[in-house]
Amino acid sequence: MKIKRLASIVMAGVMTLSLAACGQQTAPADTATPATDAATEAPAAEQPAASDATVAETSSDEPISLNMWCIATESDSNRHAYEAAIADMQAAHPEVTFTWEAFENQSYKTKIKAAVSANEMPDIFFTWSCAFLGDFVAADKVYCLDDAYQNYKDELPESMLGNTTYDGKHYGVPTTMNIVGLFANMDLLAEAGYTEIPGTYDEFIECCDALKAKGIIPFGCAGKETWCVTEYLESVIEKSVGADALNDIFLGRATWDNQGVADAVDTFQSLVTNGYFDPSGAGLTNDEVKNNFMAGKYAFYMNGTWNCADFAANEEFFPKVKVGEFPVINADQASLGQLIGGPSDTLAVAASSPNAERAADYAFELGKLICHYGYLDGCGLPAWTPYGDTSSVNELTQTVSEIVSKADKFVLFGDTAMSADSANTYLSYVDQVYGCQLDGKQFIEGLAKDIQ
Repeated sequence: MKIKRLASIVMAGVMTLSLAACGQQTAPADTATPATDAATEAPAAEQPAASDATVAETSSDEPISLNMWCIATESDSNRHAYEAAIADMQAAHPEVTFTWEAFENQSYKTKIKAAVSANEMPDIFFTWSCAFLGDFVAADKVYCLDDAYQNYKDELPESMLGNTTYDGKHYGVPTTMNIVGLFANMDLLAEAGYTEIPGTYDEFIECCDALKAKGIIPFGCAGKETWCVTEYLESVIEKSVGADALNDIFLGRATWDNQGVADAVDTFQSLVTNGYFDPSGAGLTNDEVKNNFMAGKYAFYMNGTWNCADFAANEEFFPKVKVGEFPVINADQASLGQLIGGPSDTLAVAASSPNAERAADYAFELGKLICHYGYLDGCGLPAWTPYGDTSSVNELTQTVSEIVSKADKFVLFGDTAMSADSANTYLSYVDQVYGCQLDGKQFIEGLAKDIQ
């Protein structure tokens, strides 16, 4: 069927152009302070029934206990995929006592770094790929998965492991991949005279002005979670200077002192100063902004395509929403098909785990199931080869598949592509840009001085 064909195109062709090179870089581990946010305990009872997924037969190995940390909180789009996958694993492996905890995205970044530094890691842990995981690998805190991978290589293409491969060795189990999508409430666009998402930047700005004239706020953005601001800013930079230039900067192969980047930052800031963003967004979380978007407060919402699942689950909102690609700003440097995103969501195993070898196999089986359920739910495109009936995949995710199948370059999210210290510095500057405390020139000069 069409959706399976598009997924195959993504995995077999386009994804070989993603940030495979970033997996070859490592950096010193970050030493952060522990988070104070409470964890969300995930109950083992009342899990969804197992699907037709192929899971391993019950093992005769000695009973063991494994624990996992992740970010699949109750409000996270991937929650159901984790619950369903874990239920399948518990049925297939009753000899394993498996417990897991879910933490809010931003607090988790601090918590996992502190756990790595203190050598107090869970057996299996969620991580972002590239430099985020690379810091932990460089500190010898992550178990090598080369041996375990041999049992799954027919189902998990090597091309999907580029962002979790360091010095030729594999350290991560990818689940899904996502890009930044431009989501639009078409009912609100219709009020401003638009039946489609504008295709050029000039048309896009005209649309924002028309929305404002109708009393409609064009954008919502969660200022309390700076990664949400980067979903907008990085798209503007990429469509101004091109994917290669931005990728080289994120990976440290080029300096931040780039006039094109400065101009792009000024372009983004002009969207803020022109009143296209909800001013109250600076004090809101991503969940609050997303709920506002679904409630009809904003016309556009720039965020990861994992949101397709939540939008598809809202029967009232789903018929109103479409997803597209942010338009090109400078056609001399950038083009459509250059996207922010790629394979990033990953499971890894702690080198300190007393059951690391068995945890590695468990992580692969679990990752495959999370990918399967997440794909059916519309939380992203599959890193693993799809199986079973995928006809239920929602139309938004199918549209994302089409966008990705036409893509030629990906730039992984900046705070993932960069080392931990550099990412923290970068996010601080992004926050100041959104608050109009820095302009483009100050942004590039400051980062060039503070990062490289």
